[in-house]
Amino acid sequence: MTLRIYGNRQIKTLPGQETRPTSSRVREAVFNIWQGRIAGCRWLDLCAGSGSMGAEALCRGASLVVGIEQSSRACATIRHNWQQVADAEQEWQVLRGDVIQQLKNLSGKQFDRIYFDPPYASGLYQPVLEAIASYQLLDATGEVAAEHNPQAWTPPAIAAWEICREKVYGNTALTFYRTVKSEG
Repeated sequence: MTLRIYGNRQIKTLPGQETRPTSSRVREAVFNIWQGRIAGCRWLDLCAGSGSMGAEALCRGASLVVGIEQSSRACATIRHNWQQVADAEQEWQVLRGDVIQQLKNLSGKQFDRIYFDPPYASGLYQPVLEAIASYQLLDATGEVAAEHNPQAWTPPAIAAWEICREKVYGNTALTFYRTVKSEG
């Protein structure tokens, strides 16, 4: 199966229910919200699935895209997709394994935009968001977008972060976090 992304480019998706690609409506909403902040950014795609969000970020000029995915089949699909859309000056990397462990391995790096779309019933939301915060992976001016089912998950408070916006698109919601700005 294929999916169309920015610039009418096609990318591969995995057959079956192993991954759930972000709908085109939600994908478009994220990139409209972050419009003007993608070119040159450092993008982290968590529970990347087919890599459609990272591919879209590459198409829109992100300088670095890192994806984390548990499934080896999905990682192969992500590599194929990103190789097809990335320009020579763009960097990208796909990390296979447990998302929390891979976040720990990224300690010391920072990202401007982080997209997090785990299986909705996985129980990963709070531990992953807390890991991102504790490893200081979010740039001071960056944002995290967590995709979730609005009836099944209530976004938690995360130390040193604030919820800056919440959007609902049918049975999919996006909650955006950013670092609390210090007054001074």
